[in-house]
Amino acid sequence: MARILFVMTGSDHWTLADGTLHPTGFWAEEFLAPYKAFTAAGHAVTVATPGGVVPPVDKGSLAPEANGGQEGADAAASALEAASELHAPVALEDVSAADYDAVFYPGGHGPMEDLAESADSARVLTDALASGRPLAVVCHAPAALLATEGADGGSPFAGYRLTGFTNTEEGQAGLADKARWLLQDRLTALGAEFVEGEPWRPNVVADRNLVTGQNPASSEPLAREVLSRLG
Repeated sequence: MARILFVMTGSDHWTLADGTLHPTGFWAEEFLAPYKAFTAAGHAVTVATPGGVVPPVDKGSLAPEANGGQEGADAAASALEAASELHAPVALEDVSAADYDAVFYPGGHGPMEDLAESADSARVLTDALASGRPLAVVCHAPAALLATEGADGGSPFAGYRLTGFTNTEEGQAGLADKARWLLQDRLTALGAEFVEGEPWRPNVVADRNLVTGQNPASSEPLAREVLSRLG
């Protein structure tokens, strides 16, 4: 049995360029797909958030149109309620990546607000990357990588091939023109090699022990990649 750490947002909003607080959180599919895959394989999951707050779900991710209809939406809501680890997170400040066999970052716009500036998350990311153990990050969660940039401008993720939610997808979602910054632009400026796939289609990029997924549809194949590396 492997121990897998889920690092998740504690923010229920994303501050837009005009100061508006856009309601958000984590995207349900990006937690549920890997959570189900990992627990079904017999692995143990621990959830960590800044301050140990219960991670808020983006209500949009529980809408019928995001789940193939009302039945799917109800099933997602029930699955979140049944995931006991989600309701008893540990404080990210107290977490050591060395205690886990893999680290997984679900997305949603929430990480753009808090994990993008979290020194505790940056420490976990840097340690996980250096460990050689699987580090998986999906959709908007690569925003957390921005916090690893040092005072000299360098980041341990510079030079890595990776992906995340694209400018095209943000535009199609209707938020690109309202954002303070766009994830693809910032990751490229960080020195990463951003690999853009088709909008809304699964796209998983692996570079050494870092595996990233572009969007919600990438969550399940990303989890499968982590499982293959756990053996």
